[in-house]
Amino acid sequence: MSSLNIENVNVASFDTMPTPEELHARLPLSDKASAVVMQGRDVMRNILDRTDHRLIVVVGPCSIHDPVAGLDYARRLKALQAEVADTLLLVMRVYFEKPRTTTGWKGYINDPDMDDSFHVDRGMENARQFLLDVCELGLPTATEALDPISPQFLGDLIAWTAIGARTTESQTHREMSSGLSTPVGFKNGTDGDIDIAINAILSASHPHSFLGLNAQGRVAIVRTRGNRYGHVVLRGGDGRPNYDTVSVAMAEQALVKAKLPANIIVDCSHANSYKKPELQPLVMADVVNQIRLGNKSLVGVMIESNIVAGKQAIPQDLSQLKYGCSVTDGCVDWETTEKMLRDAHDLLRGILPSRASV
Repeated sequence: MSSLNIENVNVASFDTMPTPEELHARLPLSDKASAVVMQGRDVMRNILDRTDHRLIVVVGPCSIHDPVAGLDYARRLKALQAEVADTLLLVMRVYFEKPRTTTGWKGYINDPDMDDSFHVDRGMENARQFLLDVCELGLPTATEALDPISPQFLGDLIAWTAIGARTTESQTHREMSSGLSTPVGFKNGTDGDIDIAINAILSASHPHSFLGLNAQGRVAIVRTRGNRYGHVVLRGGDGRPNYDTVSVAMAEQALVKAKLPANIIVDCSHANSYKKPELQPLVMADVVNQIRLGNKSLVGVMIESNIVAGKQAIPQDLSQLKYGCSVTDGCVDWETTEKMLRDAHDLLRGILPSRASV
């Protein structure tokens, strides 16, 4: 009999993980966290349905790598929330998975020790603990769904989900989104193509059947109902912004043509700020001005923000990491974030109520 290897030729090992059910039992959803998640989802659905006039603001670090600094940021955001709550719904950006164009640190779940040791089991547990801590502060959370298995471990703690520019065209992510319990923002492609986001919204709004993981960790046929709360996130593309009035009008026309609600979120970072974080306040100011001038389709913004401005490389000696500074995309600092949000609140508090349908 032949001893040739046929299967898994390039697989080094299969390391076991706790099941979603086991992780949930270890770190159960508290009553307070559950209420925060449910309320966050409900308010965002109402904003998308135009029965709540507020603006969605997904704001926070590009990625979480230090949970201590992350919770420090969350406490600051929670304190600010009370000031702006009548105008802005603050949702903390809590990104654990980072898509890479080639290689690089893949995020807190994949590599929590930031040393290529890839203790994914510990990363998943740490991520769930962090989400619990943020929700128990009273802040709803947002994340990017990159690995289609992760939502089974963390989905009960998420209020809003993004599908990134590199994965919006992926059938796997469109099918997954059709079963997610949150509103889902689909980013336009890295080349600026908005059609792939619109096609993703249409696809995710329908039921799908696909292979996935159940709570007991068994492979299962997942059958979804479809998610009608998909919407477009304009993030720029091909090195150019697409948050200007012409780009927004073209996105509105494309949504109407597809018979979809004209719901648009603008990502103030990435190509919209030419990957220069210090330009994010200008993007935010432009979005606010468009709303003041009568725009009805802009329902939210995304801001990459941290305690300290800019970004840093990951040093070999992790004790040299600068506290509260991003290790992925550059961010605006906390003082700038406060000003951006307070300015938007002051300029929109008398404008937004007239946009709601009730």
